[in-house]
Amino acid sequence: MTEVYAKITDQPIDEAAVRAAVDSPECGATVVFYGVIRNHDGGEGVSALDYSAHPEAERFLRELVAAEQASTGLRLAAVHRIGSLEIGDAALVAAASAAHRAEAFAAIERLVERIKHEVPIWKRQHFAAGTSEWVGIDS
Repeated sequence: MTEVYAKITDQPIDEAAVRAAVDSPECGATVVFYGVIRNHDGGEGVSALDYSAHPEAERFLRELVAAEQASTGLRLAAVHRIGSLEIGDAALVAAASAAHRAEAFAAIERLVERIKHEVPIWKRQHFAAGTSEWVGIDS
């Protein structure tokens, strides 16, 4: 199996590098998920987001990607950005390559859901009205 390509960065994500990490002549399908900051949430205008990560977040991400690779036998990669992001910036770029498209689509959906729920990264939304709130942090 391929080396694990999973990173946390405070720099813009290099989508081509994520895709290249899963490219293989055996794969007939590559699905790239490009998660961007949108300008609204819950009916409110959003002006920006701040992402913060646990110091071990990259280890969590690497272990998650490795586990998914091992269970599916597919080529997977993911990079999550932290810091201040603006509307249109990429927060997460993930890729899956497989022999067939159905496998790649299913793998990318599973990978993104696991990252969202299992990797200790938190976001603070800044609303157009001037308020802000942390999202996904239990009280």
